[in-house]
Amino acid sequence: MKHLTVEQRYEIWAMILQEWKQKDIALAIGKDKSVVSRELKLNCDNRNREYRADLAQRKYERRQKNKCKNLRFTEEVKQYVDGYLVKDFSPEQIAGRIALEGRECVSHERIYQYV
Repeated sequence: MKHLTVEQRYEIWAMILQEWKQKDIALAIGKDKSVVSRELKLNCDNRNREYRADLAQRKYERRQKNKCKNLRFTEEVKQYVDGYLVKDFSPEQIAGRIALEGRECVSHERIYQYV
C-alpha cells in the first residue's frame, strides 16, 4: 500500500514521543525514511510544529478530498477551456479558474493533453 494507514500514523506519533530517529521509525513501520520525513513535514501542527496522529489523518483526508478527480473531458468542459485559451490563459490559469469557480476539477495536465 502506498499511503500510510491511521495505525501507522499512531505508531509514528508514539515513536516521536519516545524520541526515535526518523530512520528507525521508517524501519519499524516498513516504509522508506523519506516517507516518514514527508509525513512529518506535511502533517504536523502548523502552530507548534508538533506531530499528532489524529491531526495528521485529518490533514491527509482533507488533501484527498480536495484533489482533482478524474473528470471526463465533456463538450461543456472543452467549450469552457476553449473560451479561456482564446483569451490567452495558460492551462495552469484555466485549471485554477475552474477550481475558484467551484466547478468540477480539471488538472492543468489534462488541459495540456487536450491542447
